[in-house]
Amino acid sequence: MKSLIVILLSAFTLSLFAQTKSTNVSPLLTEGNPASVGFSVERLARIETMCAEAVSNGEVPGIVALVARKGKIVLFKAFGKADNQSNLTLKRDDIFRIASQTKAITSTAVLMLWEEGKFKLDDPISKYIPEFKNPQVLKSFQYKDTSYVTTPATGEITIRQLLSHLSGIGYGVIDGDERFKMIYQKAGVTDVFTTEKITIEESVRKLAKLPLHNNPGEKWTYSEGLDVLGYLIEVVSGMPFDRYLRTHLFDPLGMNDTWFYLPSEKASRLVSVQQKNGKGEWSRYPVTFYDPEYPVKGARSYFSGGAGLSSTAKDYATFLQMYLNGGELNGVRILSRSTIQTILSNQSGTLFGGSDKFFGLAFSVVSQNGEERGDLGSAGTFEWGGYFNTQYFADPKEKIIGILLKQTQGPTNDNTGWKFRQLISSALDD
Repeated sequence: MKSLIVILLSAFTLSLFAQTKSTNVSPLLTEGNPASVGFSVERLARIETMCAEAVSNGEVPGIVALVARKGKIVLFKAFGKADNQSNLTLKRDDIFRIASQTKAITSTAVLMLWEEGKFKLDDPISKYIPEFKNPQVLKSFQYKDTSYVTTPATGEITIRQLLSHLSGIGYGVIDGDERFKMIYQKAGVTDVFTTEKITIEESVRKLAKLPLHNNPGEKWTYSEGLDVLGYLIEVVSGMPFDRYLRTHLFDPLGMNDTWFYLPSEKASRLVSVQQKNGKGEWSRYPVTFYDPEYPVKGARSYFSGGAGLSSTAKDYATFLQMYLNGGELNGVRILSRSTIQTILSNQSGTLFGGSDKFFGLAFSVVSQNGEERGDLGSAGTFEWGGYFNTQYFADPKEKIIGILLKQTQGPTNDNTGWKFRQLISSALDD
């Protein structure tokens, strides 16, 4: 009888937390020998030298670098400091604000619900968030009083356009257009991270009333569309956004260090955001339009689908490995192989990246022309980064994952991003 209860509880837990069981059982990421997966040990060591030199030369205060191939982690090291002011040594399992790396996770959750038949990708978002009905495009703007005139958009914003940054929505305080910075600020839209007591629903409803940069589908405009989709997830799933990610993605994949707001027992592992001070030394970044300590303090109520998560190199590599496996990891099916193919297909036409890259439904993707450049990876390599100087890529052809985590703001002489990618490709030895 006791065994039966355990079995029933296990089955209940699986149905509650996992997506679905898979007939495939790809192993979890484990550490392995570089030579066993086709890397030159000597050439891979160049990455360690590069990272150590970047710290010693003052390019960055600290770096965590992770390289994996064919499911084996072959380089995973930390260099420098987590906080120079307190002389705290950086550890490889320390937690970083991953900012816009959140976007791919939110997009994945959207596609998980799409697979359940909750909506169509070309549904107008107003079907689920009525405030977006009849969108308007900015026509003219008066700087003296921030008043503006709009004209009706040529069409409704679709879920697909929100995923691919073709919605026309802007990005407020970090927008490249000063007019939208002023419009969003006046409306009280929360753009990225905050310690204030506000919910994603409240902010998105304010955003829905504001004008667009352009007609939906007309241009690629980096936007708060992923925050809108975070709220969409709440609407169609009936769960708070953070809870949906925890139960349907993070727990099934074992991403135990990925959170919007860190549990108290993990807070000491959060790396400081640092900048160069007037003496050329690394110091903690001050409070500006956001408090850098948002993951551990404040109201802890705003779950930004575009920028709110913090995570580790190992957790994010696990997420990317699921993609390289065609949507499965450790016997858990998160997405189907065909959905992964759709996510990594060209959704932006020629509106993003010129001829070298295009944008899919979650990532920037290298084109065949980009592969021929020689420094972007194979065609199909998907990538992005984060506001606090983090980068990642995954190459399906070579089965490689590269993650480089740092936490800086302001000007730096940081060349680690492009060097990291170049050194990985040059270390192939198979």
